[in-house]
Amino acid sequence: MEPFYYSKMNKMQQATYHAICQGVLRMEKEIQVPRMSGEELYNVFFQTRLDHPEIFWATGFKYRYYQESPNIQFLPEYLFDRAKVKEHQKAMKSRVEKLARPAQKLSESEKEKYIHDFICENVKYDKLKKPYSHEIIGPLGQGVGVCEGIAKAVKVLCDELGVWCMIAICGNNPDKGIKYRHTWNIVRINGKYYHLDATFDNTLTRNCTIGEEIRYDYFNLEDKSIFQDHEPLIAPAMKCMDGDHFYYKEKKLSFTKTEEVYKRALQMAKKGRILTFHWRGGYLTKTVLEELLDLIEKAGAEKGKKPRISLNWPQAVIRFGYVDAEIAGSSAAEEVQMEESNEGEMHFGG
Repeated sequence: MEPFYYSKMNKMQQATYHAICQGVLRMEKEIQVPRMSGEELYNVFFQTRLDHPEIFWATGFKYRYYQESPNIQFLPEYLFDRAKVKEHQKAMKSRVEKLARPAQKLSESEKEKYIHDFICENVKYDKLKKPYSHEIIGPLGQGVGVCEGIAKAVKVLCDELGVWCMIAICGNNPDKGIKYRHTWNIVRINGKYYHLDATFDNTLTRNCTIGEEIRYDYFNLEDKSIFQDHEPLIAPAMKCMDGDHFYYKEKKLSFTKTEEVYKRALQMAKKGRILTFHWRGGYLTKTVLEELLDLIEKAGAEKGKKPRISLNWPQAVIRFGYVDAEIAGSSAAEEVQMEESNEGEMHFGG
């Protein structure tokens, strides 16, 4: 399967890509590549590493021009010495094979969920941003990572399980307080492409204010949905046009009518369970949200309970459960917790 970013390069860029791949695999100190601008060389190197997250030890480079030469000398910067790289390589190969083994016979969609759930259950967002947290050895070896390391770990596991996957990347936006670029994945499931942001779901899962449950707010989103709270892409990527296999929609937890929400809220109040659902009945405006909150509160009141609610507004996902009215405080609207799925990316970097 031809690597995605490689397929978008011209012949000279592809020659550079090949030379860098071969050179860093051999841990060469100098690699001769065709002459190009520093910016173009950076983009080739960066995209080579997105295609090949298994090459985790080459994290930067310098380069040297020679007058009149058609080539330049590419000087890789390595995280570890040769012996340490071999040690880590062996450990990563073994780890990836072990993680993939239980999922080998699953369907494509089941493999995707298996990988997503592994990240949400086993990886913590690394607010200190250690160098290895940007590479697969952070999430897969240390159980910590930032978005780049998490997206690379997802791709390595998808590659091992035969699921087409690429790493998508968007820019920062200082005006919104987003200081760093963000990376996530695009997967191909049953011939269609979807956005999968395991980092955002990981944050929501770990910061859940109501109960403990893996979140799927960013599982199989189309372009229109992902860019509600992701910045525009800064590198080419597949278009994702299918919205029918978004997780909550597939699980019949995507509602278009207020009476559906009320009916499910009554069930939750009676059974003492928690519900996460997606609102698909038009834009989730403040007016619509207030109506939904009133219905959730009304359903609880019938059972002598008050709701605890959290909201992922950009993705129109609401999560709620109930507590006995006598131990509850104020009204539902005042109890709504606004969720920040991109907290790490905004304040600490991805």
